[in-house]
Amino acid sequence: MSLFAFSLSHHTASLDTLAAVSLTPDAATKLCHALVASAHVSEATVMSTCNRVEIYAHVDRFHGALVDVATALSQVSGLSTNDLQQSCAVHYDEAVVAHAFSVAAGLDSVVPGEDQVLGQFRDALGLGQAAGTVGSALNQLFQAGIRVGKRVRAETEIGRAGRSLVDAAMTELGPVAGRRVVVLGAGQMASAAARAVTAAGGDLCVVNRTHAAAQRLAQELEVTALPWSSWREAVAGAEVVISCTGAAAPFIGVAELTGTAVSSVVDLAMPPDVDGAIAEQLELRLINLETLRAAAPALASVEGVTQARAVVAEELGAFAEDRRARSVIPTVVALRSMAEEVVSTELSRLGTRLGSVDDAVRDEVERSVRRVAQKLLHAPTVRVQEFAGDDSMDYAAALRTLFALDQSEVDIVMTPKVP
Repeated sequence: MSLFAFSLSHHTASLDTLAAVSLTPDAATKLCHALVASAHVSEATVMSTCNRVEIYAHVDRFHGALVDVATALSQVSGLSTNDLQQSCAVHYDEAVVAHAFSVAAGLDSVVPGEDQVLGQFRDALGLGQAAGTVGSALNQLFQAGIRVGKRVRAETEIGRAGRSLVDAAMTELGPVAGRRVVVLGAGQMASAAARAVTAAGGDLCVVNRTHAAAQRLAQELEVTALPWSSWREAVAGAEVVISCTGAAAPFIGVAELTGTAVSSVVDLAMPPDVDGAIAEQLELRLINLETLRAAAPALASVEGVTQARAVVAEELGAFAEDRRARSVIPTVVALRSMAEEVVSTELSRLGTRLGSVDDAVRDEVERSVRRVAQKLLHAPTVRVQEFAGDDSMDYAAALRTLFALDQSEVDIVMTPKVP
């Protein structure tokens, strides 16, 4: 079994494609269940954000898993498997680890070092755990990735910069001090935008479908909150509109902005909240994920990236060594099981020949035989785990050969028992 990742992100896919495959938590959970029910996937989880949809899985073969994943995602998104495969990057085994660590560290983001991606990475693990589709392989991968992300944020300049898409959008937008700004939405991204506007001196109004959420955010920032029924009026009275609502389709178009004082619109939603035609038909500026992607600084130019890459490289080495060490455990368990079976058989045979020997003597003989077997196995099983970190030789295979241990016996150890 190997790790597998199917990634559609700002590196490989258009915004239209990302919008089509964007998944709600319920849809992502259903996708996880469909994947583990397929022929080649044993574990799966999904990471879905405004700039990426990624499926992480534990699979028995590459090509079969690729077909299973593309087929399942096609059924959810409505895109053809061919379109999906042309818009994705596929990672396998060790490359999955390198990719996951880079994602968690913020090195793969539109804005390198962004804060939110680590929480999104953690949410993907939680989604798979709640769905019951994450097992030991993905849990080990994601826990390690979370550790990498935390280290990068604690130890490097890229982590301390606290960058985010909102920061990039505010930089593109320019000064908002004294300008009338309306934020549509009260989720994590919209709330971050609202805080940034307030900190920059903007005259802010918050509007959200759930008015109580808008009121909580407005109370925190000491600004105005309006009910969703008033969003058109709020937009009409603003100079800057920032939207991130999670709507299923664009709801702000040319008609909603014609004749208003709006000069700039920031759309941080995926799928988009704003019809891209407004930039062409109206004299205003549209800042969305596409324009932010184009304006994002080159990764190599970002301060602290070299430090972050060094942390990732160090953690990759440690993960690989730990993974090799874990790989010999089934062989060790199978060997000890074989030895126990041999000892039990011999003690049973000896028991019939001892006749009426005193029970204390019989117990001492049994303990002695078991001690001999344990001592004979101790050195080779300890050494094979010590040497497993050296990838120049397959020590588990050598152990199986030396003790005539069949691979099927190792496979039995790795197969979950059905209650």
